[in-house]
Amino acid sequence: MAAASNTPMEDLIRRRVTEALNPKTFEIYNDSHKHAHHAPMQGVTSKETHFRLVITSDAFEGQPLRARHQSIYSLLKDEMAMEGGIHALQLKTRTPAEEEKQEKKNQE
Repeated sequence: MAAASNTPMEDLIRRRVTEALNPKTFEIYNDSHKHAHHAPMQGVTSKETHFRLVITSDAFEGQPLRARHQSIYSLLKDEMAMEGGIHALQLKTRTPAEEEKQEKKNQE
């Protein structure tokens, strides 16, 4: 029998985003430890409340930023609504062409 994951929320986010968006690249950062001392987090036992996602996907092609972010929020709406669930979600969403353009800019 497999041991329970130490990061069930991160695992769920990774699974949902991967299934829905088939990302070319996907980075997920659990920043919960940086916010554990904040007043709204007092008494919350979850260690998975604050995340940063960097997603590059063809699914974002032709979508404005707001629509991209709404699609992610929609995937995770239940987890964002639950007690001890996702409290904060920072998103960076790009198409492969936007990512390539950014990489070239960074090399200059």
